Amino acid sequence: MRIWLKDSERRPDPEPARADGRKAVVAGTAVWLIGLIAWFIWGEMLTDAGFGWWLWACITGIAFGVIGLVVVQVMRRS
Repeated sequence: MRIWLKDSERRPDPEPARADGRKAVVAGTAVWLIGLIAWFIWGEMLTDAGFGWWLWACITGIAFGVIGLVVVQVMRRS
C-alpha cells in the first residue's frame, strides 16, 4: 500500500457538500435562550452563589447566535 500518489494517479476531488448551517445556529441560540429563561427564574439564587455573570453569558450567546444566523443567511444567498 502506498501513502503518496502521483498527481496523474489521483482522482479529482469531490465537490463540497452544501450544508444548511441555519439549523445548528438556531439550535445553539435556543439553548442560550433557555439558559436566559432559567436565569430569570433562578437569577437571585444564582447571583447569591456567585453565578450572576451567567446572565451576560446568555445574552452574549444569543447575540452571537443572531449574528451567526445573519451571516449564514447571507452566505446561503450568495
